[in-house]
Amino acid sequence: MSVTGTATPQTLSATRRITGVALASVSGVAVAVQSRINGELGVRLADGFAAAVVSFGIGLLVLLVLVPATPGGRRGLVGVRSALASGALRPWQCLGGMCGALLVATQGLTIGTLGVAVFTVAVVAGQTGSSLAVDRAGIGPTGPQPVTRQRLAGAALTVLAVGLAVGDRFGDPATLVLALLPLVAGVGTAWQQAVNGRVRAAADSALTATLINFAVGTVTLLAAFAVDTAVRGWPTGHLPTEPWLYLGGPIGIVFIAIAAAIVRFTGVLLLGLATIAGQIVGAVLLDLVLPTAASHPGPNTLLGAALTMVAVLIAALAPPGRR
Repeated sequence: MSVTGTATPQTLSATRRITGVALASVSGVAVAVQSRINGELGVRLADGFAAAVVSFGIGLLVLLVLVPATPGGRRGLVGVRSALASGALRPWQCLGGMCGALLVATQGLTIGTLGVAVFTVAVVAGQTGSSLAVDRAGIGPTGPQPVTRQRLAGAALTVLAVGLAVGDRFGDPATLVLALLPLVAGVGTAWQQAVNGRVRAAADSALTATLINFAVGTVTLLAAFAVDTAVRGWPTGHLPTEPWLYLGGPIGIVFIAIAAAIVRFTGVLLLGLATIAGQIVGAVLLDLVLPTAASHPGPNTLLGAALTMVAVLIAALAPPGRR
């Protein structure tokens, strides 16, 4: 017999999922801002890898100070070490930062040529399909989740909505070959969110999982930058003086920490869709409030953003289904 006012497990699960969707949407707005920042930094430095190293490196420095200074962060490091020693956490599950490094690198490498619109479409297409597969395989902390019709409909509508939002901004089709990079980065993003959720569960600390993500990503980017420098030489650009161009790393901390904390409540697909919705809304707001020469949001863009939110609601309200 239930007591009036006492939340049932089903109510708590729904509340956590809705809260997770809201937080993921906010982090998506942050990703849109980060894309604008890192894209501009790549243009200023004339090297996408250099911009990615600066962005990830600053984030890593912040975390190297923050995590050891907090009791939860210190306990998290001990928890990860114990989980690795016992086999509860596999070493490959700590490599999510490699996919984060790829995403940040593609921001600096391609946005200057493709623009934010085409870049977003490519990432969304890769992330949405990969999220379905990652959830089905049970790579995330929630375990295997079925590909229900409602979840599949939400994913498909998301891709269509984003295509509608930016369809009038496609440039020369020849440049779409370059869009393969953000497409692959989008595929990796879903896997990154899943394994970071595993690390967070082992550490019981989203901050510790974020530190591991940034450490792996920074090492990956330094290796890529070394190869790039050996082949093409030192970047010809200069470090900008505007402080806001160095905020990409701290913004990434917020995004990775939120994703690692809530993926166990939402699953990878719903987390990805909510993040995408935030990205689209954030991109529209940036174009309206801080427009650039190429940003002219029209009715299609606004309609696409609205449809993206509808797609997230469809997937969010879908029943979990039987595993």
